[in-house]
Amino acid sequence: MIVVTGGAGFIGSNIVKGLNDAGYEDIVIVDNLKKSEKHLNMNRLKFSDYIDKSGFFDVFDELASEIQVVFHDGACSDTMETDGKYMMENNYDYSCALFNNCVENKIRFIYASSASVYGNGDNGFVENRECEYPLNVYAFSKFLFDNYVRRFPHRVESQVVGLRYFNVYGQQENHKGRMASVIRHFFNQYRENKEIKVFEGSKNYLRDFIYVNDVVDVNMYFMNHEDVSGIYNCGTGACRSFADIADIFKSRYPDAVIKEIPFPDSLKGKYQKYTQADLTNLRKSGCDVEFSSLEKGVNAYIDILEKTDGYLK
Repeated sequence: MIVVTGGAGFIGSNIVKGLNDAGYEDIVIVDNLKKSEKHLNMNRLKFSDYIDKSGFFDVFDELASEIQVVFHDGACSDTMETDGKYMMENNYDYSCALFNNCVENKIRFIYASSASVYGNGDNGFVENRECEYPLNVYAFSKFLFDNYVRRFPHRVESQVVGLRYFNVYGQQENHKGRMASVIRHFFNQYRENKEIKVFEGSKNYLRDFIYVNDVVDVNMYFMNHEDVSGIYNCGTGACRSFADIADIFKSRYPDAVIKEIPFPDSLKGKYQKYTQADLTNLRKSGCDVEFSSLEKGVNAYIDILEKTDGYLK
């Protein structure tokens, strides 16, 4: 049995699809459906059961002997969330409890960290404490859990892998609203009135954008190499601008009009201006996933947006 927390969400549902493609169907999805439209992310997936996250620990002990690996991708991913108590209970406390249960039962544990722990990246994007300076409480919740995991190497006998996702985009993010990728937003804007709105100075905002299919491939690599543990960056190692994405849209849709808009006050001081994954440690782990170029990944995603509005079919 494989457990995927957040399996009704964006990255989690894509991981379930990747597991299905590899022949796995004895999968338990743990999530909550407060956003009821998330059920659409599960419609085309093959899995054995669904458990609400609030009741998962109630049945964990009876399932533990059957669980081979837990992919922990469930979290509040809203970087604009200001309720720190909620964020820490949801992202930190829950993760610590799940980690402890997995360690005690020698269950492999592959979890979602975040490149947001690096903040502005003033000291680089290498997986060590000196580079980490979170700018918001979401990033802090991920930072704190990474450090919790680091405290217990002496008592961990099973695989533990943390993946610091950079800017992930792709199918199954419809429910994310304002937190959906810029590709989703640009597509909606173009469909509405053929305008694509970019922040002023967007050429200077450089991010490591990674297609969700590549994220799945990295997760599958670690699932297939249970002797490898650690915290690793999960990005392409290349940075591109938001303006580059607008240009990809313009190449695909010549009638698109790119319009600059003022940078929102609400994001000032909380917005990473630059991210670029250092892949040294990921490659040392043996992971040789070949990452999609921005052009290839964005166009693959737009193909899905045009055909199914972004859902797996």
